[in-house]
Amino acid sequence: MTIVTQENRSRKNKHSISDPQEPLLPTKHEDDAGFDEFNGASFTGAVFNLSTTVVGAGIMSLPATMKVLGLVPGVIVIIFMAFLTEASIEMIIRFSKAGKSSSYGGLMNDAFGKYGRMLLQICILVNNVGVLVVYMIIIGDVLSGTTADGVHHAGVLEEWFGEQWWNVRTMVLLMTTLVVFVPLACLKRIDSLRYTSALSVALAVVFLVVTAGITIFKLISGSIVMPRLLPEVHDLTTVFELFTVVPVLVTAYICHYNVHTIENELEDRTKIKAVVSTSLVLCSSVYVMTSIFGFLLFGDETLDDVLANFDTNLGVPYSYLLNDAVRVSYAAHLMLVFPIVFFPLRLNLDGLFFPSARPLVSDNLRFASISFGLLCLIFMGANYIPSIWDAFQFTGATAAVCVGFIFPAAVTLADRHKIATKKDKILCVFMIVLAVFSNLVAIYSDAYALLKRNELP
Repeated sequence: MTIVTQENRSRKNKHSISDPQEPLLPTKHEDDAGFDEFNGASFTGAVFNLSTTVVGAGIMSLPATMKVLGLVPGVIVIIFMAFLTEASIEMIIRFSKAGKSSSYGGLMNDAFGKYGRMLLQICILVNNVGVLVVYMIIIGDVLSGTTADGVHHAGVLEEWFGEQWWNVRTMVLLMTTLVVFVPLACLKRIDSLRYTSALSVALAVVFLVVTAGITIFKLISGSIVMPRLLPEVHDLTTVFELFTVVPVLVTAYICHYNVHTIENELEDRTKIKAVVSTSLVLCSSVYVMTSIFGFLLFGDETLDDVLANFDTNLGVPYSYLLNDAVRVSYAAHLMLVFPIVFFPLRLNLDGLFFPSARPLVSDNLRFASISFGLLCLIFMGANYIPSIWDAFQFTGATAAVCVGFIFPAAVTLADRHKIATKKDKILCVFMIVLAVFSNLVAIYSDAYALLKRNELP
């Protein structure tokens, strides 16, 4: 009886002390008391959650990279970025174990102090808020339609039922928020999202299967010409255009902010590297096939967002039915990706403003207030500032590469625990140069596009 009392007392003291490296969620062991029955997340559930973090709206931009780079270099670069992402995540995991950090913020705190942790949390806030606003904008565009340059593009609901009061943009996004986002945002464990994550991955595969089916049908009928295998380079301008795809490819695999959360909930935490490897193999396979079939199908007519190509007659039977299937499955996919990206957003906002508070899941008022405030912010942004997409092309891409490449490389180069090898440091210098270069290209290309757009009458 005395031993039990001492253990309880020491456990209570442990939680009363503020520790910047303490996870913002309770792990699967002693913290579960009084919370729920939870024996640890499965390997499969962890793979689906991490894969859903990776595969978001960026998948629709990948076929356009094939148009710029050509099929062969494009596929090579997609696979190369998967290996680079795996290396950066391995650095995070290895240095977290060395410093006994159980969160990304704890790792940055261990390497650079509280200001390093705060910088990481701010970058995650900027990136994830921007991503979620864009997701909601795309959902509104797909379901309710959008008007650009005086031209109205009808949404799926408008095509099916005509203009109704309930299928206008604001109502559709409000119902989506209340019916889908709010219930999923109330879940306190990321492992609770494993089924919606599996469905999200399945919907991405549906998009891939439909695109592949249409492409194969047109290949057999002989209506698809041979795609460009290599880039066309004529002058300095075309050389520069090759680098405009770098930001898309660099940010395609950003999932680092969810790695620790998924690891903390794993039944066997030693399997986190296998979870990362399996997720990246799955995601890179989807990326490569989507890029190939999307570019084969539309060729030089491939738009920056390939989803926009699915609003015309594709030259196959049941073309408009297939168009609707692609758009609806993609909108549903984004709805289910939303809570996976929202989860670390809420955790990092709480860690930024309440670093010394008790775990978020044990404070229902704080949990509900932060969740409600963030959902309202994202909803307002998607409804009243649709041009925020342009703003987050600057801030979102910059914050994403910091989280995915610059910060892991900086932690490794700082090498507080003297475990980095020479190979690690060379790779880190390369990652930082690539990340900075991609940021400069993104900012320049987006600024140039905005200026040219403003010059038009």
